[in-house]
Amino acid sequence: MDAPISTIDNPREHRSAAEREALGRQARERLPLSSLGDFDEESTRDPVELLLSQSATRVPELVPIRHGRMAQTPFTFYRGAALVMADDLSRTPHSGLQVQLCGDAHLSNFGLYATPERQLTFDVNDFDETYPGPFEWDVKRLAASLTIAARHNGFEPKTAKKIARACADEYRSSMAELAALGTLKSWYQHAIPTDTLEQLGPLLSPKMAKSVRKTITKAWQRDSLQATSKLTTVIDGELRFVDQPPLIVPVERLLGDDVAAIFYDEIASRYVDFRLTMEPHHQVLLDKFRVVKMARKVVGVGSVGTQAWVLLLEGKDAGDPLILQAKEAQRSVLDRYLDGPEYGNQGERVVRGQKLTQAVSDIFLGWNGGAGIDGTHRDFYLRQLRDAKGSFVVEVFDQNALAIYGRVCARVLAYGHARSGDPLAISAYLGKTDEFDRSIGRFATRYAKRNAKDHTEFVARIDAGQVPAMFDV
Repeated sequence: MDAPISTIDNPREHRSAAEREALGRQARERLPLSSLGDFDEESTRDPVELLLSQSATRVPELVPIRHGRMAQTPFTFYRGAALVMADDLSRTPHSGLQVQLCGDAHLSNFGLYATPERQLTFDVNDFDETYPGPFEWDVKRLAASLTIAARHNGFEPKTAKKIARACADEYRSSMAELAALGTLKSWYQHAIPTDTLEQLGPLLSPKMAKSVRKTITKAWQRDSLQATSKLTTVIDGELRFVDQPPLIVPVERLLGDDVAAIFYDEIASRYVDFRLTMEPHHQVLLDKFRVVKMARKVVGVGSVGTQAWVLLLEGKDAGDPLILQAKEAQRSVLDRYLDGPEYGNQGERVVRGQKLTQAVSDIFLGWNGGAGIDGTHRDFYLRQLRDAKGSFVVEVFDQNALAIYGRVCARVLAYGHARSGDPLAISAYLGKTDEFDRSIGRFATRYAKRNAKDHTEFVARIDAGQVPAMFDV
């Protein structure tokens, strides 16, 4: 097995390039590339019960919203079923070549955001499940998501498999390029959307190229001012969050004004703890803002039901807003299946994993923990709600656009894996032929069938009244 991920307390042993490549070749002897395509389609497990087990720690009135969103299509089901896939992957042999996994690397968890230098970048942007593990788990989740999305978009099975293979090919070739680079140059690799569009734009149809450009341009309009205009209103001369239950509910509505005042005092105390987890120079910036209001907000698909809050902060005046999101961090779905570190705060796990994996991260990333609004201890991580964040609507992609998008996602996934893992060992394991690509394509096809079957069972349980679900929310 590869050396563990480096930490302050556990530095990775330094090996020569030849030794690192040998580790990759040894891993291939233990787990041939052809075996990566294997998947026990007849394994017995109950996907619905696995998903319902997650409900125990979630906000009860929000759980049906999660189920309703997951039930819409096989693709939305897959987005929420990270635990189910982790359980399935745990039943397969793995390479032992460790990286800091995203943990939920489906194609909708990649997107645009602004760097502190005010450049737009494209990277993985969701790390709720991040945890150390074998690199191929992320690749398999990404490739399977492309296959499921392709089938949802009406593409033929052969086309869907071809798209998954292209994703694996891009990951393999990107890792080979990273292995050939110097250590620092490899570390700094990242994707700039405008450069990527210039490279790949000629391969897109005019309609798709126009759509991509529009998404990139629109991302710059998504900032705290834009979020404030959508999420807040003025009541009695005071800026407050809109009241749109169950999707967004101000603290004052949840608790009443008197109890909410006490809650804000507690938040102020925890806000100090959060501040201390940030870089010192970013603490100085945060000190220029004060918390004004707070509301509970429903976000995403798989994370619906965990507590997520939006905090309205004010700088020099009401026209100088900052909106942060405090998102509950529960234990990763991977940690029950993989040996890895224990964290006193799951928010810390998310933040550290994100900073290790992304090329550049949000300057306001931090974490804290304590009694939640229900009195139960909960861990949170904080980040900006919007800072030029944007995502592509893959449901409208044609075959060529989805294949190109899958390649870009695979490339930035390789960048992240190379930062925490060993690109020389991984590249040596992947080899120079297309055997890895074919195996991942075979796995993605098989897993898409299993996911469709799981989705059908999930919907049937909803229809039978065994799983609560709320639709059109």
